[in-house]
Amino acid sequence: MDDNSGGDLKLKSGGPRSAVRGRASGGCGRRSAVGGRKAVFLDRDGVLNRAIVKDGRPYPPQSLEEVEVIEEVPQALRSLKEAGFLLIGITNQPDVARGTQRREVVESVHRLLLETLPLDQILVCYHDDADGCLCRKPQAGLLYQAAEQYGIALSSSFMIGDRWKDIEAGRRAGCVTILIDYHYAEKEAIPPPDWRARSLEEAAHWICNRLKGGKN
Repeated sequence: MDDNSGGDLKLKSGGPRSAVRGRASGGCGRRSAVGGRKAVFLDRDGVLNRAIVKDGRPYPPQSLEEVEVIEEVPQALRSLKEAGFLLIGITNQPDVARGTQRREVVESVHRLLLETLPLDQILVCYHDDADGCLCRKPQAGLLYQAAEQYGIALSSSFMIGDRWKDIEAGRRAGCVTILIDYHYAEKEAIPPPDWRARSLEEAAHWICNRLKGGKN
């Protein structure tokens, strides 16, 4: 929990990778002019690294020692990078606002992910629901922030997550949405995602096939 020094990232079956070195940042995004680049936005826990599941609900790792990148994540991210996508992590980390996690621990996890995976950046909301911010999913503020920063066409981009808040944030931003469905004991996304996958690898394959078919 308190260890925020280096550590080896464990690889286990089921997850993705990133490409260009980037930086992790937080803050509320705002809607901005749409550019021409395309991106895949990726939730962190349950998509890039394994979530800690308790009573059917997912929770983030509490230390570097608990971080496990899902085994198929690196290759899935490489395939998306080769297809021309920016790869941007979009994550809620409200335990910082709740006082049950230290911001420096979250930042150390993100440094490790950025050093290990081909992600361009990880954008973070540290707020809780009561803060009423625009960056906490299901709000789409972080996606708008990324669109402004990188010149991203959100309608040509994808949001991949494992919870309804990820799907709703992507929908509000105008992205194609993909749910990695672990059948958590929580509410379903309404409206439903554009597609459901069992892994990031399967989601990346669907995206690449969609591009080949000229649908994006």
